[in-house]
Amino acid sequence: MILLSSFSLLQETEIPSEIKLITTTTNFQAGNTIILKFSTSETVKPFLYCTNSYGTVLIEPILKNKLLCYVIPKTISKKRGVIYWELNGTSLTGKLIVKPIQKVATMETYVGPPSIEAGRKDYSMLIIIPTDSLDNPLAEKTLVTTKYQFLNQQKEEPIHIKNLISHKNLYSPLKSGRILVSSECLDENSKEFTVIVYPANPSDFKITAERHHSYADGNQITTFYSSVIKDTYNNIVSDGTFVNFFIRNKKGNILKTFGTTIKGIATAKMIHPDCKTTWRVKAYVEGMAESNTITIEYEQVLKDFEVDFSKNNRLITIGPLQSFMKQIIPDGLEVRLFVYKNNVLLNSEIKTSYKGFVNFNLNTAAYKKDTYTIKIVIAGLEKKFKTKTLW
Repeated sequence: MILLSSFSLLQETEIPSEIKLITTTTNFQAGNTIILKFSTSETVKPFLYCTNSYGTVLIEPILKNKLLCYVIPKTISKKRGVIYWELNGTSLTGKLIVKPIQKVATMETYVGPPSIEAGRKDYSMLIIIPTDSLDNPLAEKTLVTTKYQFLNQQKEEPIHIKNLISHKNLYSPLKSGRILVSSECLDENSKEFTVIVYPANPSDFKITAERHHSYADGNQITTFYSSVIKDTYNNIVSDGTFVNFFIRNKKGNILKTFGTTIKGIATAKMIHPDCKTTWRVKAYVEGMAESNTITIEYEQVLKDFEVDFSKNNRLITIGPLQSFMKQIIPDGLEVRLFVYKNNVLLNSEIKTSYKGFVNFNLNTAAYKKDTYTIKIVIAGLEKKFKTKTLW
């Protein structure tokens, strides 16, 4: 046997025309021995040129009792398809059809994508390639049965091999869940595959807020909740769906918090403001859904505060700072001090309360002996002391 890259390498020699084809069979089963026999009255042994989709060979014959016998090599005869042959130097040509063994050895099965979106528009494709023991796809029109299970439904559908494969589009149902898929061909079954059906894009939803009290103490937490977020087909959205909550206060400033869904409900938290204000809150699943807008009022927690000047008016003590039940306000309340001279701001300082008090020390290096205007702002309340003399 001689391997060739092209038939053009054959030597053109004149062969007597008394050679005749004896073999009449043209259909063979893959793996079986294929022998082409020719009768001849001469001793010339021409090569047989054979080609199929896997390659090309030249076969040297065995001459016995005026018979030329050409044994097709297994590398070609075990593969399904068409073998084209031509006897060198003659006009004899033909083709042999190699058919697969009609018994399944393996079921090559592919499913993808592994997840789809509910709504009967998205789909996954199931591809089944039953092959024989020589790795040949089975014959055209061989029956393949596909099997599906989803929720309480179970069904089977017949498909047939075409162009070496069988395939089926698995369109998503309206409900989310898991589709179990398998297939059967000639009593051979594939393994089980899973296609996950995720909910579609979420629909608009509602939000609510909960808090322990309505005072703007800058300490307690307001918790925001979404309703159960669902898609158009009433499926609860997947856990982990990201929800942004945007908060606009009276000054037009925007605060942001966020949460992710668990069983369709998103939860987010935001600390109370430190001064009287109104919040307008709206939530979004970005690019897909939005909530209603809710309004939350916060009352002033600090009604008044005391300021004491000592040590040449350079030590300013503010407090005790008391909350709505006259309890000491929680540590961390922001207190701002502004110092002006001739209506020009010289300096500002920020401190936070500790045990209800805040101290500011106006040192002599920064503030010379003179008269200043001092303004103190706490939780939206403001006190101004004009013509305060430091010495």
